[in-house]
Amino acid sequence: METIIEFQNLEWKYENTKEFALKGIDLKIKEHSFVGVVGANEQGKTSLLSAICGLIPHSFNGIYRGQVLLFGKPVREMDSLELATKVGLVFSDPESQFTAMTVEEELAFGLENIGYSLSEIKERLEWAAQITMIEDLLDKSPYDISGGQKQRVAIACVLAMNPPVIMMDEPTSMIDPLGKRLIFDILRKLKEEKKHTLIVAEHNIEQLAPLADEMILMADGRIVRHEPTLDFFTNPLYLREQGILPPECTEYAQWLKDEGYLAPDVRLPLELEQAAELILPIFQKKVVK
Repeated sequence: METIIEFQNLEWKYENTKEFALKGIDLKIKEHSFVGVVGANEQGKTSLLSAICGLIPHSFNGIYRGQVLLFGKPVREMDSLELATKVGLVFSDPESQFTAMTVEEELAFGLENIGYSLSEIKERLEWAAQITMIEDLLDKSPYDISGGQKQRVAIACVLAMNPPVIMMDEPTSMIDPLGKRLIFDILRKLKEEKKHTLIVAEHNIEQLAPLADEMILMADGRIVRHEPTLDFFTNPLYLREQGILPPECTEYAQWLKDEGYLAPDVRLPLELEQAAELILPIFQKKVVK
């Protein structure tokens, strides 16, 4: 797969701060991959996403060194219209993105600004509403719906623009368990379509890990680990030391390895189905004995 996002020794310091928020970032992200970004709070996850979509450096003052290439072009040289057609970002606070009086108007806003025809707007709006399950909310105010519904509307607004790169910054941080499940259902659908590159910063590792192709761990403004997801979780104890809670089934399988019940070279599972395939034979042998 082709590399579509490339960081080249990027460093960034916000105005009136002492420390750089991003330090020596070198990173390549391939087309149609799903990349999970994790790390403790204030470690650079949001800044990393902001550098991809151009909020850094276009919307903030600060010191910018190195560069980020998006489809081979420096982000710093791209204007807001060009960036909007290439990459979309869903914030953790959906209301910060709203400007219209109804959900339907909200979805159409960006498309109208770019100059799409009414038929194209209708087609994109219907697709985005369907995949995010908000067809029944189109005539409502985006400010008068639940937190989970607001987040799905914010995602639909980005999807309606249909950028090749879709990013989400803590999309489930402000919503209830049902809302979280629906957000991950949307991410699962998008991954299955294989039409977008997905980059998601998220604390809910239990749900994120089974979807991600690669994982990035950030600490103190640096990428300290970037690996395929199965390799990323080979050392759960290290992740815990970095403030990351691995999936429970992963930690349990690690305990079984430490106790000698699983072979040292066994890949740790990321979800319950995988764990059951590994662990059930162990208990069945004990029952037989």
